[in-house]
Amino acid sequence: MNSKHLKGRGAQQNSHNKFEALHSEWRDDFLEFCLKEGELADSNKTTYLPVFPKTIVNKVTSPDVGMSYSMNPYQGCEHGCIYCYARNTHEYWGYSAGLDFERKILIKENAPALLESKLKSKAWKAKTIVLSGNTDCYQPAEQKFEITRACLKIFLKYRHPVGIITKNALLLRDLDLLIQLNKHGLIGVHISVTSLSEDTRRLLEPRTATLSRRLKTIRVLSENQIPVNAMLAPLIPGINSHELMSLAKTVSECGARSFAYTVVRLNGAIGILFSDWIRRTMPDKAEKVLNQVRSCHGGSLNDSRFGIRNRGEGPLAKNLKNVARIAKQKYFKEKNFPELNTTLHEQYKEGQLKLF
Repeated sequence: MNSKHLKGRGAQQNSHNKFEALHSEWRDDFLEFCLKEGELADSNKTTYLPVFPKTIVNKVTSPDVGMSYSMNPYQGCEHGCIYCYARNTHEYWGYSAGLDFERKILIKENAPALLESKLKSKAWKAKTIVLSGNTDCYQPAEQKFEITRACLKIFLKYRHPVGIITKNALLLRDLDLLIQLNKHGLIGVHISVTSLSEDTRRLLEPRTATLSRRLKTIRVLSENQIPVNAMLAPLIPGINSHELMSLAKTVSECGARSFAYTVVRLNGAIGILFSDWIRRTMPDKAEKVLNQVRSCHGGSLNDSRFGIRNRGEGPLAKNLKNVARIAKQKYFKEKNFPELNTTLHEQYKEGQLKLF
């Protein structure tokens, strides 16, 4: 690994925000000066910033995403996954998709109140709302602010279906609520497992739960009959794509009822950040990996084509599709991930069962 690699972070720089006219950058002579003086060029600390949005439930219009509605208690994510597609959204808040995304975390303190108002609305008809479609609802900030837990209590109170996408074992803190939600068929959990190698995990996702803790999370949820779908995503050619079959086998043995995968795509600022990151962390294979990613997306790192962007095209993508098909036949043949229950909510619009 390059000695200039910034430990504990995915991005190694703040990319330019496309909405801003000006931008700053660190000069090499400044960094050399700090090194000689034994000073830090940057504190590398995380800052939590409270925000108060007017709405919290978002309608998802993309045909490539298997959800209709999502909500995000936090914007930005300290997990620091270098490939994260959500990085680009941080630019809408006036920040960089790079280090700012990992270090400036926006806390939506009024999220539970906004959610409750939405679920009580007479016009609202129950459809699964997913925590989170953008940034991880169980990232480190959740340990301090507990907004996700507060939202789960609202979903339970109004008997409303909720999905969870996470790669953090902190989820098990809320096992009591998950068990209660599952009694009514109201919960489905999607656990992200990107690699069976801890070395790869540390590089790709520096502040996420270890592999062993994620697999334990799948086991504990499954032992409590809570349905789990494993997100084996993203698959990155030359880094973790060769692990698809073994990943599928492992999560199935831990109790996952299904799995899904995507091929990495590096849209917007992510292409710049990922290219910089891999040249620092894996200089010997950087160009090979980047070229293989391009081969899955029509010669570009950037791919926005509906129906193609998440699965890719070309020989590498086709091979992954075939491996996934075989893995499902071999390890998930008798398994299925259930539809969540949308029939109870109307009776609980006021937070309690309507008798008349």
